[in-house]
Amino acid sequence: MSYVTVIDLSRNNLTGRIPPSLANCSMLEVLDLGNNNLFGTVPGSLGMLKYLKSLHLNDNHFSGDLPSSLRNLSRLETMDLGYNILSGIIPTWFGEGFPFLRILILRSNAFSGELSLEFSKLGSLQVLDLARNDFSGSIPGNLGDLKAIAQVYRKNKYLFYGDDKSNDGHYYEESIEVYMKDQMLKYTKTLSLVTSIDLSDNNFTGNIPNEITKLFGLVVLNLSRNHIAGRIPETMSNLLQLSSLDLSNNQLSGTIPSSLSSLSFLGFLDLSNNNLMGVIPYTGHMTTFDAIAFTGNPGLCGPPLPVKCLGDDDKKQGNDDSNDEGLFDNWFYLSLGLGFATGILVPYFIFTIKSSWGDVYFDFADQVIQKLLRLTHKQGINNGQRRKIPRRQ
Repeated sequence: MSYVTVIDLSRNNLTGRIPPSLANCSMLEVLDLGNNNLFGTVPGSLGMLKYLKSLHLNDNHFSGDLPSSLRNLSRLETMDLGYNILSGIIPTWFGEGFPFLRILILRSNAFSGELSLEFSKLGSLQVLDLARNDFSGSIPGNLGDLKAIAQVYRKNKYLFYGDDKSNDGHYYEESIEVYMKDQMLKYTKTLSLVTSIDLSDNNFTGNIPNEITKLFGLVVLNLSRNHIAGRIPETMSNLLQLSSLDLSNNQLSGTIPSSLSSLSFLGFLDLSNNNLMGVIPYTGHMTTFDAIAFTGNPGLCGPPLPVKCLGDDDKKQGNDDSNDEGLFDNWFYLSLGLGFATGILVPYFIFTIKSSWGDVYFDFADQVIQKLLRLTHKQGINNGQRRKIPRRQ
């Protein structure tokens, strides 16, 4: 057993506890016991597996605190302990002993307390899933120190483990599920390209830290169903790779930053059930989202919501009045011109025949023309002054 590198007993309806004898597999790289009915505490003997790179104990019934011996797993790249009954706080050594950790999933447990990890030392972390626990306090600003998530460009790297990494099927290929775009998506081949932070369904308070917006390579951000207040950072538009953003069911206030319309890769947005207010910046990429993304914010108005903003009717009436006035002016001068032309040309043909009447008529017409020109000139000046007033405001 000492030369075994992969143990994959997932999805086998196993019951009971993890036997201490597993520690004898000193060369073990992968231990996958996920999706079984195992129970008890996570044994401290697992800390003896110093070559372990992938640990899956997810979807079981493990309970209690995490053993401190896990800090010895310094080569660990994946830790999935989601969907158990594990409790206690996340120990500070989590941010110290795992320099190669790519994936940390503690989803759907009973962990509590504040996050006080040294995220700057988790330089390889690209998936952080702490959703559906009982964490409290503010979201730590040092999340912005996650270097792997801050990288915009990355190469796809298959995560294979075991002795035989050829293509004949005798290897363990890493695979995890990420909650993205309101659904669970499984990633295997492109797992190394996924970056995600999911802190949803906890008791976090305070504001969204601006430091998060420095994670330029972040693809998924889910902070929904907490007690987060304050405004949505204007710098959220820095996250140009963002594909899924869920800030729903919080206490966010203020207006929606218009800069969000520049997030061209954003395929899922949920800002519902907050205290946001003002006009929805329904331009650019924001026009791809339905009303459901904004519902539950009594202060929001404008498309795609059926709620009109105050002053919309007045603006429409003002535009209609302006258009009517311009239309009246155009028709007035057109009819005046046609009437004037008729009044000049018809007598012209008559008086060319009766030249004796012509001298009297054309002298009178000349006087009328002079008066009309002066009147038109004066009207043009008044119109010009009236139309300049709005441009100065």
